[in-house]
Amino acid sequence: MTETSKVIHVRNVGQEISEADLLQLLQPFGEVTKIVILRAKNQSLLQMCDVPSAIRAMEYYSNVQPSIRRRNVYMQFSSHQELTTVDQGSQGRNDQDLEPNRVLLVTIHHMLYPITVDVLHQVFSPHGFVEKIVTFQKSAGFQALIQYQSRSAAVMASNTLHGRNIYDGCCQLDIQYSNLSELQVNYNNERSRDFTNPSLPSEQRGRSAQSGYGEGSGIYALHTGGSRAVAFAQMSNAAAIAAAFDGGLPAGISGTNDRCTIIVSNLNTDKIDEDKLFNLFSMYGNIVRIKFLHNKPDHALIEMEDGFQAELAVHFLKGALLFGKRLEVNFSKHSNITPAPDAHEYGGSNLNRFNRNAAKNYRHCCAPTKMLHISTLPQEITEDDLVSHLEEHGAIVNTKIFEVNGKKQALVLFENEEQATGALVCEHASEIDGYTIRISFSQLQNI
Repeated sequence: MTETSKVIHVRNVGQEISEADLLQLLQPFGEVTKIVILRAKNQSLLQMCDVPSAIRAMEYYSNVQPSIRRRNVYMQFSSHQELTTVDQGSQGRNDQDLEPNRVLLVTIHHMLYPITVDVLHQVFSPHGFVEKIVTFQKSAGFQALIQYQSRSAAVMASNTLHGRNIYDGCCQLDIQYSNLSELQVNYNNERSRDFTNPSLPSEQRGRSAQSGYGEGSGIYALHTGGSRAVAFAQMSNAAAIAAAFDGGLPAGISGTNDRCTIIVSNLNTDKIDEDKLFNLFSMYGNIVRIKFLHNKPDHALIEMEDGFQAELAVHFLKGALLFGKRLEVNFSKHSNITPAPDAHEYGGSNLNRFNRNAAKNYRHCCAPTKMLHISTLPQEITEDDLVSHLEEHGAIVNTKIFEVNGKKQALVLFENEEQATGALVCEHASEIDGYTIRISFSQLQNI
């Protein structure tokens, strides 16, 4: 276990986040006596008045994803027991303040393109002989441990590459010294490599996941199984994400989240079900499965295809109004939903929106709006037909039917976002004259 401290280390602190924002995050748990913001590293150190206050904060945020100005931040106990004047200086290198050694801990921020062992070797080998590389996923994002033959080569690489991007505008390198002196690599594959021992097997026979680094004694965890699937899903999605956002993600989206499962609460139990939740959350990514909690009927778990899609859903749906309730949407502590009779499966559904035109769907992701876009409509549909199909969900202010490439589409403007959201969750994938219609939020303000 990581040693407790009254100093909390916060990552992914964007330039828009102020001291007041950070204080608001932790003051409910006790007095914050000191604060340091390391702007160059997008990090911060906050010292609580005592260790119990820090423990209360960390226990709370272990179950609730902390976010500031719609940006997810990541918290851990600092290796500092107390902040000193030196710690608060602008030259502070990192939270660990570990002595330079030959093993580097590298975190990749804003990862729009897949990063493999081969890519990392190409980036780091010009600075010295790289002996071993191990990659893994953590809450801070995609990380790697890189072992050089000499300490001087690691120091040169850290000084040269820290803060640089692997690709233009993305995949930024955040480099710290590890407290490990030697990496153990059991397999040579896309996740790990021992360049001094090319005869290692690619996989242990009978197992699909390699053993790795546990959390104890400051050693970083190598996640297996589900994280591997997440990594592959993110890799296959990378091109679509890059095409959609042209190298720059929406404000408040880090692109580093690796948690695929969301917990949504404060649901209206009289009106909601799995299919309606699917209709709403599939706006932001493909859904694997959904499960309502038996002991908390207004809570549901939603497993998305990958962490980026889950981050979009949490970002855009947190606080949305649906059926008279304001939704609480956060990342779950569960990595996935175990298949079971009470868990509804959606992985193979052709209604998942991101099976086709993923880049287009990413580009249209937004918070709920008053305007709905409806496609795959019957050729003979009229505005009266459309109003008749949707008016039970709220007051319709205006409608417009138009044609794109010979196919009928429509815009429908409701009086408010809640009414439009209700119409979307109830009527997406419903039928009009034998046509299964598709409904999404539109960012247009007027018809």
